[in-house]
Amino acid sequence: MPSLPLDILAIAAHRDDVEQTCGGTLLKMAQLGQRTGILDLTQGEIGTRGTAEDRAREAAEAARILKVSWRGALEIPDGRVENTWENRLKVARVIREHRPKVVILPYWKGRHPDHYTASILGYEACFLAGLSKLALTRQGRIDDPLLPYRPFKIIYATLYYEVRPTFVVDITDQFEARFQSLMAYRSQFADQEAGKDLFPAQAEIRVRIEAMARFYGMLGGVTYAEPFLQKEVGLVENLLQIPVKSI
Repeated sequence: MPSLPLDILAIAAHRDDVEQTCGGTLLKMAQLGQRTGILDLTQGEIGTRGTAEDRAREAAEAARILKVSWRGALEIPDGRVENTWENRLKVARVIREHRPKVVILPYWKGRHPDHYTASILGYEACFLAGLSKLALTRQGRIDDPLLPYRPFKIIYATLYYEVRPTFVVDITDQFEARFQSLMAYRSQFADQEAGKDLFPAQAEIRVRIEAMARFYGMLGGVTYAEPFLQKEVGLVENLLQIPVKSI
């Protein structure tokens, strides 16, 4: 049975990436009545903390908090997100099946190879999904073809990389729930011996997250915000309706 189309689909390498980079925005859009979704490319099976099963349960709870309409995960190996033809087809199949108007991708630069590879992989999958001569069927249903489709807009969540955003989204009203969605990942953020030299102490996490959200909120003239970048030039119809004051 065909799925209801999504308005917004966020694609990321790992469970908890979306919660950190654009969870507040997804919640805000859901509260405005839009259908939102998350596609995690990996299961998180080789992370320093937790297991794939732990992270699946935690992802479901985080999705509930963020009020997303759909969440799925592919079986691309954790730590080995590669921009292969096979992986592009996996993502393109999701794009055709859920037909999002907007796709949110990670920024195409960063420390973690899985993150920046997910960005290029996601973009190329969106392109492939629109090719009329590329035959794709619903997963496990060779008799159920998926029609060509491309999202109208692709934007990039830039929180993982120091780059000036094109725009920010006010998440002041969503900040607390966004933080709770991240804390749903107890296997990752609870104080523990494993990875203690890599992960901040739990008491420090909120301070860091709040500082980043306040910084981007300051750029937009609000309390808390999440940063994004678009490759296209923005279009303005009315100069009197441009938000954010200049002086």
